[in-house]
Amino acid sequence: MALSDRPAERHRQVAGLFTERVRGTRDWDAPAPVAGWAARDVVRHLTEWFPGFLAAGAGIELTRGPAVDEDPVAAWQVHSDAVQAVLDDPATADRKLTNEHIGSLPLDAAIDQFYTSDVFMHTWDLSRATGQDERLDPDFCGRLLAGMEPIDELLRSSGQYGPRVEVPAGADVQTRMLGFIGRDPS
Repeated sequence: MALSDRPAERHRQVAGLFTERVRGTRDWDAPAPVAGWAARDVVRHLTEWFPGFLAAGAGIELTRGPAVDEDPVAAWQVHSDAVQAVLDDPATADRKLTNEHIGSLPLDAAIDQFYTSDVFMHTWDLSRATGQDERLDPDFCGRLLAGMEPIDELLRSSGQYGPRVEVPAGADVQTRMLGFIGRDPS
């Protein structure tokens, strides 16, 4: 299924797939592809960094669920539903998110660019950690990769991405994207 170009709908699709992986997780302590992380840490990352980013940049406080260590499924569901509610709320349609590093962007575009993309990429991490279907939308993989490659040095210096992992020549776009963000797809 192709992902929508509309931020609210794309989040619904991407978060929906991640929710399937969360609900399919049987071992929350399974090692994840990110060094030092277990499956629960993938959920922790997504539920912990974004609320502060959104509050600082747009003055929006998300509803918080239980702690990830207490109930990772509920923590994710409450968080995901809260983000979707922001995107679906007509009152936030004209809001902006302002950040010293990125400037001012329409709120939905900022969520899409920084958060939904993160959920998309971390879907692979959770899938790999828990033995679930690892396939991601190839068109969106290509769009993300095309957007990240020109700012390779900036991304690496941010500390958010590990060293690039070399992949075989002729690798599919998902494999190339994963290698770019520092994952070993093999």
